Amino acid sequence: MVTVAVSVLKSGERLIEEVRTSQGGVLMEKGKVLSARDLEVLKAFLIKYVAIDAKPEDGQEAAEDVAASKFMSNDMALFYQAYEALYQILKKAFRVVSAGSDQLPLLEMRTHLEQLLSYVELYNPLTFTARRAGPDDYLIHNGIMVGLTSYLLARWHGMQQRDWIPIALSGILHDIGTTRIDDAIVNKPSKLTASEFEDLKKHTIIGYNILKNIPGINEGVKLSALQHHERLDGSGYPLGVKGEKIHVYAKLIAVTDVFHAMTTSRQYKKASSPYLVLEQLRKDAFGKLEPVLVQTFIQKVTQFHNGTIVRLNDGTVAEIVFTDPNNPTRPMVSVNGQIINLAMDRERFIQEVISY
Repeated sequence: MVTVAVSVLKSGERLIEEVRTSQGGVLMEKGKVLSARDLEVLKAFLIKYVAIDAKPEDGQEAAEDVAASKFMSNDMALFYQAYEALYQILKKAFRVVSAGSDQLPLLEMRTHLEQLLSYVELYNPLTFTARRAGPDDYLIHNGIMVGLTSYLLARWHGMQQRDWIPIALSGILHDIGTTRIDDAIVNKPSKLTASEFEDLKKHTIIGYNILKNIPGINEGVKLSALQHHERLDGSGYPLGVKGEKIHVYAKLIAVTDVFHAMTTSRQYKKASSPYLVLEQLRKDAFGKLEPVLVQTFIQKVTQFHNGTIVRLNDGTVAEIVFTDPNNPTRPMVSVNGQIINLAMDRERFIQEVISY
C-alpha cells in the first residue's frame, strides 16, 4: 500500500482503503478501480490523497513512507507527519492513563503539539478530516482537532500569545477522563440511559483529578478538563457553575468541542452540516456559550472568498457569490446562474465545502 496525492493519481489505480468525505460519508469503496471521472470527483471533494494498492514486497514499509512523502506536497506531508506523531504519543499516553497511571509524557506531547501547530495555516476546521478515523480513534482525533481549532480561536479572538499553546493543550487533554469510563458506555451505538449518562459525566471530574498533580500543566488546562461541559446559565455539569466561575480556557474549549462533536460521525449518529452546527452554536451563545467567542468563531471560519464551491443539502453544487456579515452561515449562492439567498430559502443549507 502507498499513499498517493490525488493530483498525481492515474486512472486504473485500485483503492486499498475506502475514501470518506469531510462529513464522514463514504465517497468511494475499498477495492474500487479509479476511472478518469473518479479522479475528477476526488478533486471536487477536496480529497488530498488516497491509499492505493502498490503491491509492495515484505519489509517495504519504509519505502512506502518515502514514496508517500514524494507524492504529497511537502508542506502537507509535513503536516500529516506531525499529526500522526502527535496521534501516536497521545494514543500511548491515553492507554497508560486508562490503566490507572497519572503519568503523562508531557514534554513529548507538548513538543509534538508545537510541531503540528507550526503547520496550522494548512488546517481548516470546516473541511479537515482525520486520516483513517475509526470509532475507536474518536477520542484522540477529536482531541487533536479541538486543540487545533482552539489554538486558532484563541489567536482570532486576540488572546495573549502566552495562552495559545496552553489552550491547544487544553483541547487535546479535555476528554482525558473518558479513558477511564466503561467502553460499553463510551462506544454505545444507541442513546444512553439516564444512569449511563450520569456515569459518562464523571469523565470531567476524573480528567481533572488526573491532571491536577502533574507539574507543568497550568490551572486553565486542568479546569478545561473539569469545566468544558459547564454552561453560562448553570445548566451544565459536573458542578453547574455559572458565568465568571468558568475559566476562560474552558469557555473556549466548550465552543470548539461542541462544534467538532456535532460535525463528526459516530457509531450512533451521522455528522451534521458544519453550517447548521454554526447556526446551533449561535443559538446556544445566548445563555450557554460565551457569545463573543462564538461570534469570532463563526465570522472567521465562514470567511471563504466569493467563488467557493459548496454542496447544498439537496445535493446541488453551488458557488458562493456574496456573504452577508449578518448571516455568515447563509450566503447567496449561484446554481447554474440562478442566485439563491440561503437566508431566505431556509429549506436549503450548505452541507459541505467542496473547494475554496
